[in-house]
Amino acid sequence: MVDTTRLCRAVDHFADRLRAAPQSRLQRGAAAEALGLAREFARWAQDLEASGAEPREMPDAGMFAAADQITVAVHDLALVLTDEGQVDDAVQLVEEAQKRAGV
Repeated sequence: MVDTTRLCRAVDHFADRLRAAPQSRLQRGAAAEALGLAREFARWAQDLEASGAEPREMPDAGMFAAADQITVAVHDLALVLTDEGQVDDAVQLVEEAQKRAGV
């Protein structure tokens, strides 16, 4: 099992920043950025678990749920990652998404 602590911490930090962000920032794209990341992580986890299966898309549960959606998606992904390189890639995706979100 690979250590995913820094990935979970990075996502928890991003999620906390989203929860603290004003509604106007969420509406200007921060929530959409988080949902996009959650969907990417969900697809990645599904592919690792059942390669070749038809992926299910994470629904848009609204801007106030985006922080919870990335948290759930990354914890699901963390369970199926198999090497440190994947963790590095996922952390980089979180950091880039947080910068784009502006939080």
